[in-house]
Amino acid sequence: MSPSVDFVVAIPARFAASRLPGKPLRLLGGEPLVLRVARRALLAGAREVWVATDDVRIADALQGLQSVRVAMTSADHASGTDRLAECAAQAGWSDDTVVVNLQGDEPFAPAEGIVAVAEALVCSGAEMSTLATPVDDAESLFDPNVVKVVRKQNLDALYFSRAPIPWHRDAFARSREQLSGPHWLRHIGIYGYRAGFLRQFAALPPGALEQLESLEQLRALEAGHRISVALTPAAFPPGIDTPEDLARADAWLAAQS
Repeated sequence: MSPSVDFVVAIPARFAASRLPGKPLRLLGGEPLVLRVARRALLAGAREVWVATDDVRIADALQGLQSVRVAMTSADHASGTDRLAECAAQAGWSDDTVVVNLQGDEPFAPAEGIVAVAEALVCSGAEMSTLATPVDDAESLFDPNVVKVVRKQNLDALYFSRAPIPWHRDAFARSREQLSGPHWLRHIGIYGYRAGFLRQFAALPPGALEQLESLEQLRALEAGHRISVALTPAAFPPGIDTPEDLARADAWLAAQS
């Protein structure tokens, strides 16, 4: 794929995931999860692909991909953003380098979606960019594990929440089962920013709203920074957070072969 902008991809891959310990090394279709995610980044045409990890076993699992670089980072980082800030320092990226933060649990991330994040950052001039997709079922809208986003007219994020926003006062008073219209968007947890802002963002103290919702992107909004939200150009399946997610993904892959 030949993207219209120059960008790098950084993949945070922590070994001690709480809901799925050792997640980057869990096998999906017989291959470590982190290996599949790195391949998705390469398909998107990134100039460089880095995996930022705290465990040598994850680095070893990537040896088959010669074009993927590994940053061995501290095990004490509180978030993936902190880990990527250390990765940026190791990589020596200039402040203007466009960095796409692809989560290490996204083995089916579409190449077009990865590129779209980089393009949204450059075209909008915002400090950050991310993706969203329409919510088309009530279960997802009212699920606190599905993050929702509301956009301004200029397509910047107005707010992210685990709550069903916007709240349709009249329709929800009658029923919460029927959804219609382009009002509801599911946030997709992929981010773009320039390396200089990545370092700035990681240095910001956690905000009150961030701590209430447990959503790190709210830190940027609380501090007055823009986050451009583009609609994903291709289906972006949910990431893998639990053993059940992994089993479903494995079964889906087996059915495709």
